[in-house]
This record gives sequence, structure tokens and C-alpha cells, in this order.
Amino acid sequence: MLTIGKLGEAAGVKVPTIRYYEQVGLLPPAERSTGNQRLYGKATLDRLRFIRHARDLGFPLEAIRDILSLSDQPEQSCAAADAIAKEQLIAVRARLARLQALEAELERMVAQCAHGTVAECRVIEVLSNHALCSHPDHTGGETWEGAA
Repeated sequence: MLTIGKLGEAAGVKVPTIRYYEQVGLLPPAERSTGNQRLYGKATLDRLRFIRHARDLGFPLEAIRDILSLSDQPEQSCAAADAIAKEQLIAVRARLARLQALEAELERMVAQCAHGTVAECRVIEVLSNHALCSHPDHTGGETWEGAA
């Protein structure tokens, strides 16, 4: 049995994260020692490592909850898990496209810099006026994160 600190070390997760995952039902409630200390077994460690890996791949908590639910029913078809993974892949590709557009815009801003004074700074000028952005999704004041 592992204490919450040892569990966190073993899975590479901070203690508050473990408590949060318990609170939202991704991890089962911990057993308690006679001194009321949380104790965890190997199954919880494996589940926590699964969650951490899924989070590293960018899966939202609700998708992780769904996949965990599916993994608790090993005889079931994996079509639902495949669909969740495909949805995540689409989301990652969309984020990559936005990041590539952001990279191109930043490269353009830096390349147009005349290395003069702040009064003539192209970077500041473009950041002050969205109409000067070349990316169509970035005109109109919306942030890159909000342009999802």
C-alpha cells in the first residue's frame, strides 16, 4: 500500500491532483489507515498512470472518464474508445493548424521589423491593430485561443 505522497511520486503526479481526481470520481476513494492516512494499492497506481498518460496526450477529463468506463468492461467492442481517440486527434490537428498560423504571423511580424525605434516598431503596430494581421481568423479582435 502506498501513501498519497508515494503514489504521487510513483505516478509523477502532485498530491493535490490525486485529491482532485478522487473528488471528481476518476480515482476510487482511498482506503484509510487506522491513523486516517490515505492508502492506495497497485490498481489505483495503474489507473493514475493511465490518467496521467491520457492527460499528457491532451485528452480532456470527460474523455478520460469515458475511456476508463470502457476499460472497466473488457469484453466490450473498442469502437467507442477508437471514436474518442479519433475525436482527440481531430482536436490536436486543429490546434496544430492554429499554432502554425500563429507561427507564420509571428515570423511575418518579426521579418517586417526595421530595427528602428519603438515609435516605428512593426511588432507593436501589428499587435495594436488586428487589421494588420495576415491570418484571416485573427482579424476582428478574437484571441488565438478563442478562435478555436
